[in-house]
Amino acid sequence: MRIAIAQINCTLGDVAGNATRIFDSATRAIALGADVLITPELSLCGYPPEDLLLRDDFIAACDNALLELAQRIRGIAVVVGHPAGVRGRLHNAASVLMDGRVVGTYAKRDLPNYTVFDEERYFEPGDRPCVFDVAGGRLGVNICEDVWGPQGPRTARPAVPEVRDQDELRGQPSVAEAPRMARAAGAQALLVLNASPYHVNKLATRYDVVSARARETGMPIVFCNLVGGQDELVFDGASFVVDGAGKVTHQLPAFEEALTVIEIVDGVPVPGEVAPEQPLEAMVYKALCLGVRDYVGKNGFPGVLLGLSGGIDSALVACVAADALGPGKVRTVMMPSQYTARMSHEDAEALAANLNVRYTVLAIKPVFDRFLETLAGEFKDLPFDTTEENLQSRIRGTLLMALSNKYGSIVLTTGNKSEMATGYATLYGDMAGGFAVLKDISKTLVYRLCNWRNGQGRVIPERIITRPPSAELKPNQVDQDSLPPYEVLDAIMELYVEHDRGPQEIMRLGFARADVERVIRLLTMSEYKRRQAPVGVRITPRGFGKDWRYPITNRYRDKF
Repeated sequence: MRIAIAQINCTLGDVAGNATRIFDSATRAIALGADVLITPELSLCGYPPEDLLLRDDFIAACDNALLELAQRIRGIAVVVGHPAGVRGRLHNAASVLMDGRVVGTYAKRDLPNYTVFDEERYFEPGDRPCVFDVAGGRLGVNICEDVWGPQGPRTARPAVPEVRDQDELRGQPSVAEAPRMARAAGAQALLVLNASPYHVNKLATRYDVVSARARETGMPIVFCNLVGGQDELVFDGASFVVDGAGKVTHQLPAFEEALTVIEIVDGVPVPGEVAPEQPLEAMVYKALCLGVRDYVGKNGFPGVLLGLSGGIDSALVACVAADALGPGKVRTVMMPSQYTARMSHEDAEALAANLNVRYTVLAIKPVFDRFLETLAGEFKDLPFDTTEENLQSRIRGTLLMALSNKYGSIVLTTGNKSEMATGYATLYGDMAGGFAVLKDISKTLVYRLCNWRNGQGRVIPERIITRPPSAELKPNQVDQDSLPPYEVLDAIMELYVEHDRGPQEIMRLGFARADVERVIRLLTMSEYKRRQAPVGVRITPRGFGKDWRYPITNRYRDKF
């Protein structure tokens, strides 16, 4: 039996385009001698469709596209993910298309409703297995969460200091019934359609979970995952196959489309190519590039522009943009004030030249002076403070948005997760834009990514990496005047935000009470800013996006 894995980049809502992509994959799979083609979860409509699923016309469009696609399929069995309405119930489904018709449909049994997932809002669970015959063998079908099993209790956390995310917890004991049902129905191998978004160390977690299911059932499992960016989510692909003992026999590359044919002989996958493991920095950088490329491309923007300050955050965003889109689609703008150091001018210009991107200088001092003149009566006898600092940032945001309006390019903001957490950002200033590339990247990770990128070809001037970070909004300003050291801030932020650790637990890990109080106070006060920030790439188990839903008006405070 030869099974083709179509790791494809589907565009949400482009039902006709996705159907064409699936058909083209089937055509290629036939040429490679495949008997079966498996596609990702909801491959026909894209994932996650969210409230599009509440529209009858959207469901009808998917139904029609599925039937039309089925009629075109000959010479191979194709497993397609799609929403399916059955007797007034909507399911997250996978249908087997063969010989011009739909020969079977499976409804996802376990519906995820945690972190970025809210499938219980839209779908109802299925209760029957789906097994079909092809090439002398019997294949079962599951969808993503079915191999993970029901969500464990939220309180079931490991003790401090061990920290693991909820996905890891959920992959622990054997609780998944759907694979067992497929096995009991006669399946000899299991095809699993997935839309599993990336976060750091996610692939290792998938290995643990899927291997456990294979060992429990004795079946090889083919794990086909979606690839591509969808708003804040990035799907890394990285599809793989395990044998009945849970050993990985095939591993597809991450963050790119791929089509691979694997062979199963006497119930055992014939070992094939295993893509090498990549360092965390490489995986995160590729996730950022894919997220930017698909957000810009799928939304039809002609290019991007960003403020290039001579600092490390904007340097990383410029690198990601140029690598993702090509230098011709990237415009950088240096907007110096009277507080901008000469080295910032020099380093920004050098970086732009190294990346071969367009570079423009628009001085903001004349505009700043006119604003101060206009406000002179209101600000009389009042000291220079964050008001004047934020005014400079807002002038820059206005200039960037003006260029965006005039040329159609989207503004990429350059703030990182550490700044988003503590409110070290200006509403309608450096937060003004359409896509926040570093929204889920801590400051310490920014440095690691810049060093990694320079290791692939030195483009970032070394002084950008080594100089103390500064917003340059007043004389002799550095970030650490207003914030704890970033290594301290980021560690506390990770524990509190990504792992739900309370202040007492964090302090028991050795962090000073003053630092913990300060970071959590700043984080709590800044929710109103985060709610107005642009969407950005998620690369951690919990980013400031769909899986962070704290109220703005909130008097609860952690107990110290």
